[in-house]
Amino acid sequence: MNGIYLIIGGNMGERENNLLECKDLIIKAIGEIIKESPIYETAAWGKTDQPSFLNQVFFLESNLNPHQILATCLAIESKMGRIRHEKWEARKIDIDILLFNDEVIDEEDLSIPHPHMKNRRFVLKPLTDIAPDVLHPVYNKTIKELLQHCSDPLEVTRFK
Repeated sequence: MNGIYLIIGGNMGERENNLLECKDLIIKAIGEIIKESPIYETAAWGKTDQPSFLNQVFFLESNLNPHQILATCLAIESKMGRIRHEKWEARKIDIDILLFNDEVIDEEDLSIPHPHMKNRRFVLKPLTDIAPDVLHPVYNKTIKELLQHCSDPLEVTRFK
């Protein structure tokens, strides 16, 4: 079994319901969720003139390989109505692979660990909730240490 950390998020429509629907689709298509963070709310990152995002991190186990997981995540996004127009745009749902076991993959269409996670508080805060002592396979620091040194100024607040 492979251990996978995913982050889901969105800022359009019924944000919380979208996360719940996405979670159900992930369970059906990828595997059992073993741990999940609380849901957090954060101002939009990158393109700031849009609604705040809700985000949540999952740890799950699956027999799928990284490319199969990526294809499945993209299919779930599409099924839920995501259409990609521009970088950092508002979206109903987004699913990113953060970590896959302790593997490092750097290909044109797939980068694991997620290449920007150490710079994004909205990723590190919920990930720290469920995996504080997991070692980042590139930076050789725990997730908690990465959060402590993260320079992202955006506030990440627990939703509800």
